[in-house]
Amino acid sequence: MKFSIQTISFLCLFALISLSFGQEEGDSRTGEAGASELLINPWAQSSGMAGANTASVRGLESVFLNVAGLTGIEGTELTFSHASWFADISINAFGFAQKVGDSGVMGLSVMSLDFGDIERTTYDNPDGGIGTFSPQFMNIALSYAKKFTYSMSAGFTIKMISESAAELSANGLALDAGVHYQTGENGQAKFGITLKNIGPRMSFEGDGDDITLTGPNGSDMTVELRSAAFELPSLLNIGGSYDFFFKNVSGEQIVRLTCSETFVSNSFSKDQFLTGLELSWKEMVSLRGGYSYESGIFEDFDSGRSSVFTGMSGGISVELPLSDDTTFGFDYSYRPADPLQSVHTFGARIIL
Repeated sequence: MKFSIQTISFLCLFALISLSFGQEEGDSRTGEAGASELLINPWAQSSGMAGANTASVRGLESVFLNVAGLTGIEGTELTFSHASWFADISINAFGFAQKVGDSGVMGLSVMSLDFGDIERTTYDNPDGGIGTFSPQFMNIALSYAKKFTYSMSAGFTIKMISESAAELSANGLALDAGVHYQTGENGQAKFGITLKNIGPRMSFEGDGDDITLTGPNGSDMTVELRSAAFELPSLLNIGGSYDFFFKNVSGEQIVRLTCSETFVSNSFSKDQFLTGLELSWKEMVSLRGGYSYESGIFEDFDSGRSSVFTGMSGGISVELPLSDDTTFGFDYSYRPADPLQSVHTFGARIIL
């Protein structure tokens, strides 16, 4: 296998940037940010690779990892996913993307968290019995990506963030931006960089933070306790990937092996190194595996490991051609966790 000068330069640049960013630990501000649902990957394909495919992601799932990957859509794509999260929380995501003009793609995606009914408690009623409330978290993202040349694509996403719980709500906006570069005879060497969750502070407002006090003269008065504003969990992803193609005796490509690596520089948590592999047979059946490394990942939870995820992930996809122009895909990913339950994510896609 021969490597071009462009490919070697690409790999060296990726290594240098990763090493330079990896010198600093990013967890000194842990707990200072809010809107942590922005860090949850709701999609089945990319979560099966631990999110390591920042450079190689294509299609609607790229809205989460690197929006520039939207340019891989040649027509229309509809995607739905469901994840069984921790503590009986369910996550549903839906997305729609459409090619616009010769080189642009527009996308709209929605992610919502359902926490179920939670018992209301107060200082005077610590055991409940006064009803329930249902928190609702939702992110709505509008994305656009454009392919400038065969090698270069870029895009951006504007996200509306909505959080509500027990007469309190917080709303905000965030911006993502991403760039994708590929080189090689078959575009096998790829590089991606994305900046995520950039936006103003958010704070909760509403009647839920009001308390009633009895004054010295026996009259009641309502006091509002203002909540502090919080930052968004901004981060920087730098990723690279390389495709290895294997052909049969007649020269037909039957197997693709993609090796991916991504460095995540988190502003409010530990930095991560994500490694992923994807083995695809005729682009119809794909097996994935990934590992997310961060400081203390090999320790027990709360004794060095600050994430409930143990690092490993895996997944599978099946593509079924329904006609010459229509394909249906089924995706599944598994993320083991400890001490909480593991996460299973199911997804379905229609490409027109």
